[in-house]
Amino acid sequence: MSKIVIMGGAIIGQLTALLLAEDGHEVTVLERDPAKPPADVEDAWNSWERTGVRQFRIGHWFHAGFKRVLDGELPQVVEALDEAGALRVNFLEGIPEEMIGGRQDGDEVYSTITGRRPVVEAVVARVAAAHPGIEVLRGQAVTSVNLEDRDGVPHLAALVTESGQEFSGDLIVDAAGRNSPTPRLLAEAGGRSPDEELEDSGFIYYGRSFKSADGSLPAVLGGLNQNYDSISILTLPADNGTWFVGIVAAGSDAEMRKVMNEETWTRVISSYPLVSHWLDGEPTSEVKAMGKIEDRIRRCVVDGQPVVTGYAAVGDAWACTNPSLGRGATIGLYHALALRDQMRADPAAQTAEWARSWSRRTEDDVEPWYSDGLGPDRLRLGEIEAQIVGARFEPDDELYEFMRRIGSRGMEHPRLLRALLDSALMIRKWSELLEDEELVEMAMAEPAASAEGVGLDRSQLLEILNA
Repeated sequence: MSKIVIMGGAIIGQLTALLLAEDGHEVTVLERDPAKPPADVEDAWNSWERTGVRQFRIGHWFHAGFKRVLDGELPQVVEALDEAGALRVNFLEGIPEEMIGGRQDGDEVYSTITGRRPVVEAVVARVAAAHPGIEVLRGQAVTSVNLEDRDGVPHLAALVTESGQEFSGDLIVDAAGRNSPTPRLLAEAGGRSPDEELEDSGFIYYGRSFKSADGSLPAVLGGLNQNYDSISILTLPADNGTWFVGIVAAGSDAEMRKVMNEETWTRVISSYPLVSHWLDGEPTSEVKAMGKIEDRIRRCVVDGQPVVTGYAAVGDAWACTNPSLGRGATIGLYHALALRDQMRADPAAQTAEWARSWSRRTEDDVEPWYSDGLGPDRLRLGEIEAQIVGARFEPDDELYEFMRRIGSRGMEHPRLLRALLDSALMIRKWSELLEDEELVEMAMAEPAASAEGVGLDRSQLLEILNA
């Protein structure tokens, strides 16, 4: 078995460590932040300092696809999440049976387990730290790397921490997230940074967290992510009677910055009848904003030649995008599972051929999930920007029209409803659904229903913002 060093001890870093250690690999996790995860869930939420994760206390959601991998590969994590009060949800429950065509074999795939980011990370970290094949070292910020020349290709020989300690292995895994320093460190060591495609996603989040006195949760009316005229609203239930409410706006929308004022934010949310009842709880945070969110992907094999060997980036260190409804966590876990499978197929992780094989596996198995989120996000941003100026948004785009039809007609037919859940919960990709000719014909049979009258139009929203 191999000796593996993982840089980054957040959720994906720890889950990657668990998947690899379960196969017998010896894993060391280096985490830059020194504080250990608290045992108490409320301490995790209130006092755990994770300065390396800027979205730490912004709302999170963990998809059914995430739970499906945990159920099959790491059931001990699911058990620990249950013990911590994580929320189990199946989105078919509570819907009348005539609308879902009765219960069907396989409907359990729409079940998920979710919670606040600090709570879920603390649970995963405790499970990883208890594994005999994993050593977790906190307060170990990586500040440089050592490179060796191997047949004209730079090889990542070791990570060097702030204290000067070196960590080497058969494979070094980068799970350091959106702000991974590895590209910069490779360049500083005389190597080459991965090729990078980068642009601003264009979205900004304004959100606040709540907790009920009796552990109950607000009713979900109209979905977790509701699109309105020029904004979207997220309502994300979480663990132990807690939840998050967020406004998603275009980063260019200067008027929406007024919701950083808590009274203004509350006025806006209370003006939407399908989400106003989500204010019926005790606030556990001020209004927090998260912007400058990048769509970014890095490639470590360029024109068939590895940029570096002995290295694998997973999750957000490889590719990241708009974090709406937690796609990043699920993509990251899919990527970690792919790495586990890559090590099973070829444990000789120090070679150029391994790097090429890993690149191909990532492109085939994981990159489609990343790409599948970009199209809908860019279409939605275009729609929001058109709504801000009162223009019609009518792109000649099959995906946009299909998404509108599925979204508006999902409750009309059991198959359309399950297709909507397949895409929303990261069970099937939009691209897969579009390949289903019978489903497309069913969705396109009638015009999409209008959403007018459900929420505020732009002029009404501006009145609320400027009241």
